[in-house]
Amino acid sequence: MHHLLVFLLALPLSIAQSINQDQMVLPYSHLEPEAPGSYTPLTTAQPRLADLLTIEPSASIFFSYARETNMSELLVNDGGEGCTVLVPTNKAVMALAKKPHQGPAVAGGAIQVADEERDAESRTNVERWVASHIIPRSPIDLLGETEYETLLPGKSLRFVRAALGKGHGHEHEHDEWTRVLLNGDIRILSMKQASNGVLYLIDGTISPSV
Repeated sequence: MHHLLVFLLALPLSIAQSINQDQMVLPYSHLEPEAPGSYTPLTTAQPRLADLLTIEPSASIFFSYARETNMSELLVNDGGEGCTVLVPTNKAVMALAKKPHQGPAVAGGAIQVADEERDAESRTNVERWVASHIIPRSPIDLLGETEYETLLPGKSLRFVRAALGKGHGHEHEHDEWTRVLLNGDIRILSMKQASNGVLYLIDGTISPSV
């Protein structure tokens, strides 16, 4: 190696100067170039709903609950009609008096139950809550004044037109989601398209009560 370095350093300056950038041999330049028109650029597939939820920090609580249920498969799988997921922000979930796994308040005060029964009830509460935030079809017409059934039997949602000027000044003011309210009082904060549906981030939560 030492002798090679000495040899290279001893090359006449005129030879070194005669090698310009156009004459430099680049790595892999010995490979045959592809035929014209044969190049296919690399493309990134559209993310799935689960992918969008993974990178949405303000929706981590909903995603945690969803992963506890078998409905999480809908967020991963492609095919079918897709689904519309209405995702409450972490702030909206934290503002609930009773968290999704706790379910609605029970009349007559607290009742002592076994741990297994409590766990089963907690799972049921979570499943009902998550199901009430998923419409098993996509896309949907937000301005159609139509009720949409959720995955929770008997639970439907309705989008109503917001007051005039609701979306005024918003960068997405021409998008229909800026001009509606969910169930009359829940705003849609953003919309993201996935390969298997649409994700709407909302500033409230949907009660599983039917």
